[in-house]
Amino acid sequence: MINLTKSKNIFFLGLILAASGLISTPLALLIGLIYGLSFAHPYSVDSKKLSAFLLQASIVFLGFGMNLHEVVRAGRSGFAYTALSITFAMLLGLAIGRLFKVQGIPSLLISAGTAICGGSAIAAVGPVVNAREEEMAVSLGTVFMLNSVALFLFPVVGYALHLSQSQFGLWSALAIHDTSSVVGAAAKYGPQALIIGTTIKLARALWIVPLTFAVAMVKKSKTRIQWPWFILLFCLAAVTNTYFPLFGSMYPKLSALGKTGLTVTLYLIGTGISKSTLKQVGVRPLLQGVLLWAIVAITSLDLIRAGWIEV
Repeated sequence: MINLTKSKNIFFLGLILAASGLISTPLALLIGLIYGLSFAHPYSVDSKKLSAFLLQASIVFLGFGMNLHEVVRAGRSGFAYTALSITFAMLLGLAIGRLFKVQGIPSLLISAGTAICGGSAIAAVGPVVNAREEEMAVSLGTVFMLNSVALFLFPVVGYALHLSQSQFGLWSALAIHDTSSVVGAAAKYGPQALIIGTTIKLARALWIVPLTFAVAMVKKSKTRIQWPWFILLFCLAAVTNTYFPLFGSMYPKLSALGKTGLTVTLYLIGTGISKSTLKQVGVRPLLQGVLLWAIVAITSLDLIRAGWIEV
């Protein structure tokens, strides 16, 4: 009872700290990871549901800080290489999974999570292929661990290579798994990086729908496909910010609320990574995820620096 009470108190203390605005998104994730690896999570199920909702709500609020014209320009220019990179990542991921003899469903889910948008893609494709709970856990655990590393690593690499904000935003959107960490890393790098990274990542997230349809057709599944409606609400928020200046004083506050919500989201995601999650992942799926992510990250970075991919 004492240990459970202590675990609850520390969890809520971290939650309050993440919501206070006093810490950055990477630090919130780090604190969450330390908690997840040190304590038994008393609210693991509720925490996962809350983080999924908060992520979507935070992205919508971030839309109030963005200009629609910039959103459209970034999304339009990123369409072609988003399609190419998703196809490349999916095919390469399945090939690497076969090389390391990863089971079919986890291999597919890890490839989809790397190619599109991490946990969201896995959550969409998993039910279509009738993934078991342990297969979902392995895939999500692999992607979330690498996603956490990216949040810390990418800004360091960006500064070391003197990437511009547009280059960094584009690279983050193409090479970081989850939208939450794309937004967190890009926000740390600068406002232009945040606009480009968020917009291209959300455009990328729309590919969940055709991918899920394709998998459903191949597997002959009749599972209902979930549409990412929060992306439409993000665009509506950008429209409001651009064309309705009457409430202009409110928009920065709403955008700041979105950044705070994102910090809390990353804290909650961190608390969900436990020792049991690490054990479930195993070596082979982790090797698949690491190698696929490394190839995608390095290739996209080289193409961006060479000027082959630009916004």
